[in-house]
Amino acid sequence: MASFVRYDPFGPPNDLVERFFNRALGSKELTGFDEGALGVDISETDNELVVRASLPGFSEDEIDVELHQGVLSIKAEHRSSEANEEERYHRRERRWSTLSRRLALPGMLHDANVNAELRNGVLTLRIPVPAKAKPRQIKIAAA
Repeated sequence: MASFVRYDPFGPPNDLVERFFNRALGSKELTGFDEGALGVDISETDNELVVRASLPGFSEDEIDVELHQGVLSIKAEHRSSEANEEERYHRRERRWSTLSRRLALPGMLHDANVNAELRNGVLTLRIPVPAKAKPRQIKIAAA
């Protein structure tokens, strides 16, 4: 005689949460602090860490960038768009929008001097990477 196992699509609560996050995040393992919805690319050269963020339609005065204790914060906010008095609007959705992202940067970048540039809707941040500590030979003086 065959036995049937009832399928529960929701399963125990822990399985439901785990399946949701695995699907939503593409089964990637989360590491470090990361918060927000702004897409960024982070790369590194021998001398600097390069962060690129897509901010189409934002101007320099609408973007706020802060680096504090190794956490990079980027926030962009459209305050309003001008309404045309001669037109009747059926929908106005471009008056206000906000994008933000906070993420922990790798390495010792607590108080680095950041070079920021906005070109063609891409914010590029160049952060100098401090020289890595190298072991040095210590000479012992004869007594």
